[in-house]
Amino acid sequence: MKIAELFFSIQGEGKLAGVPSVFVRCSGCNLRCTWCDTPYTSWNPQGEDQTIEQIDEQVKAFPAHHVVLTGGEPFIMGDIVPLAAAIRAAGRHLTIETAATVFAPAVMDLASLSPKLSNSTPHARDSGRRAAAHERQRLRIDVIQKFIDTAPDFQLKFVVATETDLDEIAVVVAQLNHVQPADVLLMPEGIDAPTLASRAPWIAEACKRTGYRYCPRLHVELWGNRRGT
Repeated sequence: MKIAELFFSIQGEGKLAGVPSVFVRCSGCNLRCTWCDTPYTSWNPQGEDQTIEQIDEQVKAFPAHHVVLTGGEPFIMGDIVPLAAAIRAAGRHLTIETAATVFAPAVMDLASLSPKLSNSTPHARDSGRRAAAHERQRLRIDVIQKFIDTAPDFQLKFVVATETDLDEIAVVVAQLNHVQPADVLLMPEGIDAPTLASRAPWIAEACKRTGYRYCPRLHVELWGNRRGT
């Protein structure tokens, strides 16, 4: 499995925001989001191939109960199922972050599902060459539902750029079963603190109207858009 980085930090997003966690970031993705904040795992995949044993030993070196498998897209990695099993076998809490376009029966404690809205399609980036393929793959309601039905816990995390995104989120959520408003997290799009702050007030108001959760990006607020934080 190609690993872009493995580091100890705090969870910056979602239900477990603020919790010290080890992050294992896989390199490689089936999507090409225009605003991707980890282009070294998607647009220009970087990293080194490592065995499950090598990854597991590095994870064990950190004093953290929580582990996050992220990417890129972990579920296109051939070893995702045995890697998840090895991490869970050590008694750690495992979150897997995914766009939920591909499913595999990996064990986990929290499925962090990030369905991609139309604001992610790269019409202007790379001369639009990736736009059609991205648009075809970015949203799989059947796959999202399978994660919801099989994971012990889940969260639906949407990147929000404009108020029109809220209508699109409502359409997605209406197609899913067993989703409560508190399972839906709205996260402002942006890779720097000023941009996040500029979008925070109206997103917070939207959460008050809908019962959705506001999702901060603590790592950006604390350290900026830097790798390994």
